[in-house]
Amino acid sequence: MSLLDYKIAGAAVLIFLGCAPGVSFTEVKRDKSVWNYDGGVFFETDGSLPNGVCFRVSGNVTSPEFFDHLKRIDDGHGTVFRRGLETVTQFPDQLLLSFVIRDQSCSSRLHEVGTHIYLTREMMGALQLSLYWKRGVDLQQVKNIKEVSASVERIAPYASALAAELPQRFEWSYQLVVPSAGVPLTDSLVFVFRTAEGRIAARVAARL
Repeated sequence: MSLLDYKIAGAAVLIFLGCAPGVSFTEVKRDKSVWNYDGGVFFETDGSLPNGVCFRVSGNVTSPEFFDHLKRIDDGHGTVFRRGLETVTQFPDQLLLSFVIRDQSCSSRLHEVGTHIYLTREMMGALQLSLYWKRGVDLQQVKNIKEVSASVERIAPYASALAAELPQRFEWSYQLVVPSAGVPLTDSLVFVFRTAEGRIAARVAARL
């Protein structure tokens, strides 16, 4: 199975800081904020298809040892990334992207009975994934992505005795190696899932 611009068969945290009444801009001091990235960068989003199917994409971006003890520090001087006393400015040469896709009920239809359309292998086979590095408002498509693994497993129903009568549900898992040499840590990795007709089915960004 392939994903990427192959066919397939993070949340961002915004810090809003305001000026206190009567204080000039030059007198404003921002509190120090520290974000830890042990374990990598995590992301999650919901998507939907034109036929009414909804799904969830969740995963993380990692790299051996790179994110260990990595911190983002925001203070009155700006933003800096540090690992111990070392200042880090760029991603490593490559990142490991892992994510899963699974069917889920659409929030607007939670109370409707008997109308759930389930995500199928055929629907997944028509989806396409494109990756981009985002800097400001500019998007640069990522090339030379390598697929490490791809698998699909059936989700066991809670009512196991009725398994034969219930629609089959699946979970798709993927791992990709993404080249990232020379990319600043201030860039975000954007994932765009499109239908065969080019409609955006889901979009999410992994951002430090």
